[in-house]
Amino acid sequence: MRTVLAIFMGLILLFNVNVEAKENKKKSKVLVFSLTTSFRHKSIKEGIIAIRKLGAENNFEVDTSESVNSFTKENLSQYKTLIFLNPTGSNVFSEQQKLALKGYINDGGGLVGIHAATDFCFEWEWYGKMIGAFFTNHPKVQQAKLIAVNPKDKLMKGLPETWLHTDEWYNFKSFNNDVKVLVKVDETSYQGGTMNNNHPIVWYHEFEGGRVFYTGMGHTPEAYSNKLFLTQLQTAIKWTMRK
Repeated sequence: MRTVLAIFMGLILLFNVNVEAKENKKKSKVLVFSLTTSFRHKSIKEGIIAIRKLGAENNFEVDTSESVNSFTKENLSQYKTLIFLNPTGSNVFSEQQKLALKGYINDGGGLVGIHAATDFCFEWEWYGKMIGAFFTNHPKVQQAKLIAVNPKDKLMKGLPETWLHTDEWYNFKSFNNDVKVLVKVDETSYQGGTMNNNHPIVWYHEFEGGRVFYTGMGHTPEAYSNKLFLTQLQTAIKWTMRK
């Protein structure tokens, strides 16, 4: 009887040790960067809340920063991906900080750019190629029709071939033609498009060792409770994290 009891207690102890080991296993981490030195989007708060919720649901931790001092090789190395959530401004990084970001991408890091990530670092040609384009202007917030360029792409999982979405539709310049476009916005469905109805709005690419995803959506607070937008954002984060 004592032998059986000892075995039983040993199994319970082993089970508890395994559970504790799993709980203590380090979660993957992402960094949400939302520094603004010019226009500040009111939706940044909602964006952080939404990303934290995605983290809780998908087993990754979320740190936030609005400081360029976060951009050191040592600090960035702890993150699986960086999320540039509506940052704005030019000449914000020192040369050393630029090297840290470039090195992070070259070492296989991921980056998800949301909306104003293309309204950022205009002076830095490398950044423009990495993020995929630079913002040039936009019309008023309005509803437009979105069209999936390649509905069967793995990063389009859970999304329809066409849908309607209300946002601030950026026009772009310095577009990097090497990116893989996922979604275009139909310029005949709204007013203010200037790209001859060839208007990419969501894209991704593997760039100099890293993985980069960009969505032009995400201006409004309401976007961060929109199921389709969050579906693609979750997929983007996982892909850049190499999950």
